[in-house]
Amino acid sequence: MDFRILGLDPAPFRPLFALSDEALRERGILRVRIDRPRSAPDRITLDDAEPGETVLLLNHTYLDVDSPYRGTHAIYLRENGGERFDRANEVPKAMRGRMLSVRAFDAAGMMVDADLVDGDQVEPLIERFFARPEVDYLHVHYAKRGCYAARVERAAGDDRID
Repeated sequence: MDFRILGLDPAPFRPLFALSDEALRERGILRVRIDRPRSAPDRITLDDAEPGETVLLLNHTYLDVDSPYRGTHAIYLRENGGERFDRANEVPKAMRGRMLSVRAFDAAGMMVDADLVDGDQVEPLIERFFARPEVDYLHVHYAKRGCYAARVERAAGDDRID
């Protein structure tokens, strides 16, 4: 079964990168310099910020639905990131080698299933969840800290979905 993993759309966040540290703090956002590899997975490009890079640490509503599962949590965004990750049948490097919590939702925003998986083994779990007709989309979270990672949808077999 083909799947599509999506990073966040960068457009709503672009204005934040030009703000001063003080203006960011007033909005509850921190500018952070990364000092360790694999410590700040970017939610747009779905790769890790490198030591020396700066990221914004902010609270993000990742599940904006009218259900008990509506959710917000902290995310990192690389200031000099790149394009939104939007690929079919490709798991981004930032999700590999990390324990993931994968949550299956129906069209009403109700969680219908969930499981933990090593990021190197996530494809069979995605396939298992999408084999259920009531599953509309998946959310992946980094299990250790619980942060939202990415959305997964059903897709055609294209390398890139436009």
